[in-house]
Amino acid sequence: MQYLDTLNEEIRKYFQILSNEFPEFLNDYINTEEMKKQSKISVSCGTIYSKMYNKIWYSSLDHSVAVALIIWNFTKNRKQTLSGLFHDIATPVFKHTIDFMNKDYEKQESTEELTTKIISKSKKIMDLLNRDGISIDEISNYHIYPIADNDTPRLSSDRLEYTFSNGLGAVEKIWNLEDINEIYRDIRIFKNEDGIEELGFKNKEIAEKFVYTMSKLSQMYIRENTVYSVQFLADIIKKMSEKNIINIDDLYSLSEKEIIEKIENCNYDNIAECFNIWRNATKVNTSDTLPINKYFVSIEKTKIRYINPLVQYNGGCERIYNISESAKQDIEKILNYKTAKYTYLDFQF
Repeated sequence: MQYLDTLNEEIRKYFQILSNEFPEFLNDYINTEEMKKQSKISVSCGTIYSKMYNKIWYSSLDHSVAVALIIWNFTKNRKQTLSGLFHDIATPVFKHTIDFMNKDYEKQESTEELTTKIISKSKKIMDLLNRDGISIDEISNYHIYPIADNDTPRLSSDRLEYTFSNGLGAVEKIWNLEDINEIYRDIRIFKNEDGIEELGFKNKEIAEKFVYTMSKLSQMYIRENTVYSVQFLADIIKKMSEKNIINIDDLYSLSEKEIIEKIENCNYDNIAECFNIWRNATKVNTSDTLPINKYFVSIEKTKIRYINPLVQYNGGCERIYNISESAKQDIEKILNYKTAKYTYLDFQF
């Protein structure tokens, strides 16, 4: 069965919006074991497994393929497209949860250094690259291609894709395929203030619509229940690894389902019991004073994901923040968003 045949109708239509054609050369790379493993990891960082959330299943593989399709649509460049496909090949179970375990709250890039290692150790991927005359250095670091990736708050294929898919239901259902199609059709490649290629918008009104929805999602990424859940799962993984119940290799070789089974069957401490409480919780509690005898989370700084895109303006380009009062207010909401000091559930861990 081909990868596309595994997708539901809405995601297939979404992919068709991103690229009218599905480049055939991607299929061989998608069908490698290293990429197929990403189909068993959710982009939700594990939050999808709690009743606090109502999300669609959207895998790390789905995200990677979609990023590749965006890059292909705008560049028709195989190397850049493959760099997008591989950019999350080193993603472990529960995704950025492992960054939290590594105390990488702000950059959330602690696992990326493994990308080259995983690709180089895959005989199948290396054979395909040799067949296609592509060196590993040309596809193992998507940061070298500004259309694929760039620094926040600029618009890249990666940032654009997770804004689309998260708003389609991977985080919350905020817009539909018609909205995405309208926004996507307005995007072009421009030169930014540094003379570097960057995705941007032709029309101010479309950019404002994009920023409005983006700002809602950006707040959801750092709201109390999300940060609590990601840190809680990180602490579970840390405890279990310290007791050799799981090891680091398990995070890269097992599926999320298999890791959850290990958590559910864990007899150490009260891990299984606390996980079950979290999984069945419908909300978290918040407090500005220190919770007593509760497992709580208090993270003052975490990564703020937001976008201040370019817009065609007065014969050139300008950041939407500088020319739109509504977009400026939406971005300011993100930058000034505050959570409660402490977030907790009623158990000790």
